[in-house]
Amino acid sequence: MAVHEVRVDRSKTLVEEPATGHNRWHPDIPPIARCEPGDELLLETRDAFDGQMGPQATLDTVAAPNLDVVHPLTGPVYVEGAQPGDLLEVEIVEVVPDSYGYTVQVPGFGFLRDVFPEPFMVRWAIADGWATSADLPGVRIPGAPFMGTIGLSPGRAALGRIAARERAALERGGFVLPPSTAFAVPADPAIAADALRTIPPREQAGNVDIKQLAAGTRLFIPVDTPGALFSAGDAHFAQGDCETCGTAIEMNATLRVRFAVHSGAARDKGIGDPRFARTDYWVAPEYAAPRRFYATTGMSVDRDGVLHAEDATVAARSALLNMIDHLGERGWNRQQAYAICSVAVDLKVSQLVDVPSFLVSAFLPEDIFRT
Repeated sequence: MAVHEVRVDRSKTLVEEPATGHNRWHPDIPPIARCEPGDELLLETRDAFDGQMGPQATLDTVAAPNLDVVHPLTGPVYVEGAQPGDLLEVEIVEVVPDSYGYTVQVPGFGFLRDVFPEPFMVRWAIADGWATSADLPGVRIPGAPFMGTIGLSPGRAALGRIAARERAALERGGFVLPPSTAFAVPADPAIAADALRTIPPREQAGNVDIKQLAAGTRLFIPVDTPGALFSAGDAHFAQGDCETCGTAIEMNATLRVRFAVHSGAARDKGIGDPRFARTDYWVAPEYAAPRRFYATTGMSVDRDGVLHAEDATVAARSALLNMIDHLGERGWNRQQAYAICSVAVDLKVSQLVDVPSFLVSAFLPEDIFRT
């Protein structure tokens, strides 16, 4: 088994060190490394905002970050033998966290962006498997590091199809970041003008933000272009199911993976989206399913009393807003409560059968509060 390493200079941004990665998806981005199935790959990765939210960042930075540099990814890596129609198995061997992390509320971004228009920042110290912060005194978050963005390049046909559907969503008034050459890596306009932004998850994974993708998980991604072209970045130390404010505990990290190629499996089985599996708890059981918790619920009814039939989004918003109200009763201000929800609260669909109103529950693990 060979070991391949891609190191980065974190004193530099990706724009300053473009040979180490990219911040757009496009099949013409040349690979920076190649490996055989079964080889071990080590990637050093940068944080989601590419260094903008370091310990010295101010609320002015949070209020107006450069979103054109999100997310800096390390890669792509060419996996020998992987071809369109195959299924790439990515065994996540290890995710080593940095000692610093952050959670930010960027105006105009996040699930409740209409309710929280002001910037806010939590700076986390990461040590011994926990994250603590003077910005949230009395709270400590157990770690289960994972990559928020991990995936493969789409092929040419998928690139055009995805661009068209996202353009249509933008025209309907949806929240979409369209292709942009500003601060694009690679900067080649022949690539950057058409390349997809990294914000949403897609068929080849990408910004999936699945917190169960910790060490020990096997991620299965349909291959859409020769060599698969694997990349990763945007590491999280911990995250609630909902990542409510749009950021978890963001950090730099070091990822170690191994690949296996299942020839023709995606094509033969009709697998068009990522899948993942593991054989043991992804985090200690008391945190995966907290023994002590407080939960709020929300229905498909907004705070004006309007019923949105079979709308799980409205139910999720209602559950989260009720949890924020509850945390306010316990002494947290609303922005602190929003941050706690983003890094620690899990959302569970409790009822998708009874119509017209669905029910979603928000679970707050009590063990994050130090007594």
